[in-house]
Amino acid sequence: MKGIIAVLAAVLLLGACGKNPPEAEGILGGHKSQGVDPAELRQTTDHKLHDRLPAKVRAAGRLISVNNGSFPPYEIAGSDGRSLSGASADFSTALSQLLGVKIEHVTVDGLPSELTGIKAGRYDFAIGPIGDFPDRESAADFVDWVREFVVFAVPKGNPKHIGSIADTCGLRISVMAGGSAEDVIKKQSKTCTAQGRPGVQVQSYKDQPTSILAVRSGRADGFFSSQAPLTYFVQQSGKDLQLAGTGKANGFADLYQGAVVAQGSPLRDVLLDALRTLVKNGTYTKVMTKWGLSANILTKPGVNLAPREG
Repeated sequence: MKGIIAVLAAVLLLGACGKNPPEAEGILGGHKSQGVDPAELRQTTDHKLHDRLPAKVRAAGRLISVNNGSFPPYEIAGSDGRSLSGASADFSTALSQLLGVKIEHVTVDGLPSELTGIKAGRYDFAIGPIGDFPDRESAADFVDWVREFVVFAVPKGNPKHIGSIADTCGLRISVMAGGSAEDVIKKQSKTCTAQGRPGVQVQSYKDQPTSILAVRSGRADGFFSSQAPLTYFVQQSGKDLQLAGTGKANGFADLYQGAVVAQGSPLRDVLLDALRTLVKNGTYTKVMTKWGLSANILTKPGVNLAPREG
């Protein structure tokens, strides 16, 4: 078993550029059939929304949405780097019909590549959801459609007794590189050392499957990330993992996640109104419930909802 885990880890690390390798399907569950039936996602094109799309989008008849392929149950990318399943894929199907354009998915290497690619105009948007924070809003706009919480996935029995982020001093904690959890756990490490305690041994990985694999293989004591994907991983692991630190702030204020567009893009308000339509007609709740995301429902999507200090 240890040999298999070692080989899988190596393949994941080598294959993390632009797609999930086939070997990751087992970790991600590969449940493409879990989604909402296409007939229930069907929408009538709103021509007023279509006419508000950027001219280049109307001319091309498509939007390109970027993802990093590793945020289940929202985004589960196939090994071809373009196919996508999950809640976000279901929303894309509905949005495509509502807006009257195709939505094509491209998987890239990590969250920083997503954000820089949108800023540079290589991609039209990311359906996400991606964490909305004031520093990120300096370079992009967020259309928030999810409320989230950040917790830990730990080995069954919680052997290191992680009750909150305050219990991580001296522990090995995996995170996704470039994400907000990485910043928060590094800040906690400084807090630990300032208290005369061992710092957190932060392990940063490019994707969620590799981060969770570090816990399952014993290389990390816990994986610090959004509750929605961690709940999914725990369910897929059978008896190997459990959640820890639930119901705690864990270094975060209110946390919202959403779609990302270039700052000032007219696409922002089109997506906002389209998502409001999906909320109003029941499609939003149907998708969120189907994928086990009822606790993350945000019935009033908004723009740049990240809380500010002061």
